[in-house]
Amino acid sequence: MARKTKKQRLTIVHPHCAGIDIGSREHWVAVDPQVCEQGVRCFTTFTDDLQRLAEWLQSLGVEVVAMEATGVYWIALYEVLDARGFDVHLVNARATRQVSGRKSDVLDCQWIWQLMSHGLLKGAFRPADAVCSLRSYVRQRAAKVQEQSRCIAHMQKALTQMNIQLDNVVSNLMGKTGTAILRRIVAGERDPQQLAALRDNRLRANEATVARSLHGNWRDEHLFALAQALAHYDFLSEQIS
Repeated sequence: MARKTKKQRLTIVHPHCAGIDIGSREHWVAVDPQVCEQGVRCFTTFTDDLQRLAEWLQSLGVEVVAMEATGVYWIALYEVLDARGFDVHLVNARATRQVSGRKSDVLDCQWIWQLMSHGLLKGAFRPADAVCSLRSYVRQRAAKVQEQSRCIAHMQKALTQMNIQLDNVVSNLMGKTGTAILRRIVAGERDPQQLAALRDNRLRANEATVARSLHGNWRDEHLFALAQALAHYDFLSEQIS
C-alpha cells in the first residue's frame, strides 16, 4: 500500500512584514496579529498620518512592507516608508488576485500581508530617486512636445479651411519657410507674392509655386484659429526650453 505523503505547509519567509491596501483617502495596514493586538489599522492619506503609520510599523519591528501600486496614491507613502529604511515592495493588484484564497473573508490588507509573509508576492522594479526625478522631467517634456503636434494640426486645419495649400509645397509646416510665412500671415500680410518672397533658397518649390499655394479665402474665424494655435505653439516652445 502506497504511503501517503504529508502535505507541506507554507513556510514564513518574511516574519516581520506588513501589508497595505492603498486608497485615495485612507490606507488599511495589516501586521501579524500575534505581534499586535490590533493587527489592522486605518490611516488617512494626510502626511502627518503617513508619518504615524511609519512610526507604528517601526515600533512593531516591521522590516518588509508590501503595498498595491494603485494609481499614483502609493507614491507619497512609498517615499515616507523608503526614507525610514523599510524594504518596500510594490505589488501589482493582479498578482494578489491570481493567488487563490478566501480573499472575500478578510480585508485586502490582511490578504496582502499573508501572501507577503509566505513570499508569494514579488515587488515591481522602482528606480532610484534621481532616476525618478529625471523621468518626471522627460515625461513632462514629452507631453509638451505631443501637445505641440496638436497645435500644428490645428494650424493645418485652419489653412485647409482657407484653401491655403502651403503644406503641398513645404515638407515641414514649422520649418524655416513655413514658420516665416505663418508669422507674416498672422501679422496681417495677405499678398501671396510678398509671402512667397519669404521662401528659403533650399526649398525645392520655386517662388511662383509657393505664391500659387497662398491664394485662398482669408476668413477671419480661420485666421483667428491660426493665430491662437501659433501662439500656443510658441508658448509650449518656451516651456520645453
